[in-house]
Amino acid sequence: MGGFIARESEKFERFSEWFDNVLLTARIADNRYPVKGFIVYLENGWFVIERVRRRLEELLEEDGHLPMYYPIVATLENFSREAEHIKGFMGEVFAVGKLRLGGEDEAQQEAPLILRPTSETIMYPMFALWITNHSDLPLKVHQSCAVYRYETKATRALYRVREIPWNEGHTAHATGEEAEEQLKKAVEIYRKVLDELGIAYLTLRRPDFDKFAGAEYSIAFDAWNPDGKVNQVATVHNLGTNFSRVFGIEFEKREGGKGYVWQLCYGFGYSRVLAAIIAQHGDDLGPIFPPWVAPIQVVIVPIPYKGREAEVYGYAERVYELLRGGYRVKLDEREDMTPGEKYYYWERRGVPLRVEVGPRDVEKNAVVLVRRDTGEKFSVPIERLREEVARVLEDITRSLAERARGKLSEQIVDVKSLEEGARSIEEGKICRVSWCGREECALSLRNSLGAEVRGYRYDIEERSDKPCTVCGSQGRTYLYVARAF
Repeated sequence: MGGFIARESEKFERFSEWFDNVLLTARIADNRYPVKGFIVYLENGWFVIERVRRRLEELLEEDGHLPMYYPIVATLENFSREAEHIKGFMGEVFAVGKLRLGGEDEAQQEAPLILRPTSETIMYPMFALWITNHSDLPLKVHQSCAVYRYETKATRALYRVREIPWNEGHTAHATGEEAEEQLKKAVEIYRKVLDELGIAYLTLRRPDFDKFAGAEYSIAFDAWNPDGKVNQVATVHNLGTNFSRVFGIEFEKREGGKGYVWQLCYGFGYSRVLAAIIAQHGDDLGPIFPPWVAPIQVVIVPIPYKGREAEVYGYAERVYELLRGGYRVKLDEREDMTPGEKYYYWERRGVPLRVEVGPRDVEKNAVVLVRRDTGEKFSVPIERLREEVARVLEDITRSLAERARGKLSEQIVDVKSLEEGARSIEEGKICRVSWCGREECALSLRNSLGAEVRGYRYDIEERSDKPCTVCGSQGRTYLYVARAF
C-alpha cells in the first residue's frame, strides 16, 4: 500500500503552541513547575535523554575520557579569577548561602557560593593539583550533570532553561597541536551522536565577538528549528593557555623546563538535543522518535472481532513473545479503548512502529506493520517478523535523517543584499551571506538583519567569489545569520 507523510503545518505555523502541547501529550516534560525556568522531565523525555547520555559517554570513554563528578559550587573568589570568563557569565550566575532564620547571628554575612554555570573554575584548581609532569598528560575528563544559569531572556522549555542537563568534557595537553587534534576528535564524537539521531545541523566557527568567554575560538552545532530560529545543541572550545595561566596548571616538559597546558572544553546539551529530536522529526500528531532512543520501539495493537477475541489476543501474545527479547515492545490489551483510539494514543507518543493483529492476520499467520513516519502499511509473515521489524526500524532511522537534512537545505538561502537578508530572516530562513572577513562587517550584519551572526562553516571550506554583502569588497567566505534561542 502507498504511504503518506503526516501533516507538518501546525509545527511550522504555530510552533510554540505545537511544541508545548507535544511536551505534555507525549509525556516528555511539564513546564508548569512553580519556579520559572525549571521544568520536570517526564518519563518519555528522560528516557530519551538517558539513551543519548549513555551513547555519548560510551564514545567519550572510548576516546580516553575519564568519568568524574565535581562539586556544584565554586567560591566567588575562584570564579572571579579568569577575568574574561567571569565577564561572560557573571550576569547569569546563581549565588547561594546559608539560610538564616534570625537570632543573634542574623546580621552576619557569608561569602556567597556560585552554582556552576559551567565548570572551568570548579575543575581547574584540581587540574593544577593533578598535573605536574608531561607524563600526566593528556588529561581528559567528562561529567554529565546540570549547570545553572539565571536566564534573563524569555524562558522556553528544553531550549532556554535555568537548570540545564548536559555533558561537559575538559582536556589538558602538552602542546597546542595535541589540543587541536583532540578538538577534531571532540567534533567527530558530537557529529556521530547527532547523526545517529538524524538531527540536521550546521557546524560553525563562531565569530570572535561571540565566542565562549576565555576561549581562543569556539565551534558550535546549530540545528534548524521549525520557527526559523537555530538551536545550538553543542559547542567545542579551544581555550589555549588562557585558563592554565590563571589557575597555575604547569608541567615539567619532556625536553626540560616548565610550560602551561593547552586546554579544551566542550558541552553537549541534553535538553536542547531532545528539543531538536522533537522539533525536526515530529509532525502535527506529535513526536516521531528515532528507533534507538524511542521509549517504546514497537506497539502491538490487537483488533478483536466478536467471538474471536481469545484467538486474536492469544496470537498477539505470541507476536509479543517473538519481539520482546530484541526490542522495547508494548502489547496494548486495554479493553476500554477501540483499536483506532489506541493508534492515535501511540502515534501521539512517537512510537516508530505499530504491529496490528486481527482475525485475518491470525488466519494468514501474518501481521500488519505500520510506520509512524509515513503511515505505510504492509503485511508480513510471522516467520519473517523479526527481520522485517529490524529492516523497517533501520529504514525509519534513515528516512528521518534524510527528511531533516532536506528541511535544513530548504531553510538556508543565499542573500545578495541587506534588504533581502532582512526579509529572509522575517520569513524564518537561515541567511548565507558573502563576507570579507572584517569584524565590523559581521557586526553590521547583526544589526541590519535583526539576527545573530552564527559563524562560518568549520567542516568544509566555503570560499566566496562574490562581493561582501556589507561593504562590497572581495568576499572571503560565507557567514550564516539566523535568529536563535
